Amino acid sequence: MRILLAGASGTIGTALTRQLEKNHEVTRLVRRAPKGPSEVRWNPSAGELDVAAVERADAVINLSGAGIAGGLWTRSYKETLYSSRILATRTLVQAMRKAGNPPEVFISQSASGFYGDRGDDVLTEGSASGGTLLADICRRWEAEALRAPDSVRVVLPRTGIVMARDGGALPNLLIPIRFFAGTSLGSGRQWWPWISLNDEVRALEFLLTAPLAGPVNVSAPAPATLDTITLQLGRAFHRPVWFRVPAAILTSVVGQLAYELLLVSQRMEPRALTGAGFAFDEPTPEALAEWVRRTAGSTER
Repeated sequence: MRILLAGASGTIGTALTRQLEKNHEVTRLVRRAPKGPSEVRWNPSAGELDVAAVERADAVINLSGAGIAGGLWTRSYKETLYSSRILATRTLVQAMRKAGNPPEVFISQSASGFYGDRGDDVLTEGSASGGTLLADICRRWEAEALRAPDSVRVVLPRTGIVMARDGGALPNLLIPIRFFAGTSLGSGRQWWPWISLNDEVRALEFLLTAPLAGPVNVSAPAPATLDTITLQLGRAFHRPVWFRVPAAILTSVVGQLAYELLLVSQRMEPRALTGAGFAFDEPTPEALAEWVRRTAGSTER
């Protein structure tokens, strides 16, 4: 397939590009001068994208958006969280609507944040949205993607917490564990909709051809609490998890960011993915911990 990819420079985008290039032709959207034929310049803030780039694509994948933990949630940064997602998605959709031959599929990233803070509720693709800032961002983000032409199959991966060795939440959990200061956060009973980077990339590639449209939960099939995840990581590296950072300290230091990123509870299940036949390589916290240990090349005992 010929794939047009926005957001290729992030943790997920970098790994996804590497995977897709094994079997597909990938063109990356960049905001600087292109370095070769596999790059196309665009300016989503100004709504600028050459329609020809979209017309050449069989599929468009949109991973654009400022990092949720990329800065303190000042009013200005909250606006950036909204605009970086909504304007990028709108620019892609407008180009598709202008195209004489739009792509067959549009995979536009969303997030588990859509569901807000839901305690022990089991969250499927049909569950209602929540009342947090991230839930509002995701609702607006998805609404922009759904304005794509009717002929385009729109998929909205509601991605959970991606566990990657070099980015996201995982390094912040592993560093104290390696130094015998393993830490859980808040009560530790909050459900984290985790997924390994490996399975995240495989799931996105699967969605290119799977008979799915609309929201798709992208998280491991064995939901786990944060306590369970940290304990399994500790066992993988033969380290104890001694400490707990109270929620009050986290929110007093980091504010709303700490609550929405670390303390909300989302017991998400990937029913659409598993129903379509996707098989996870790391389906459980134990498998995640072993994958982390193996990919880290650890010899610690």
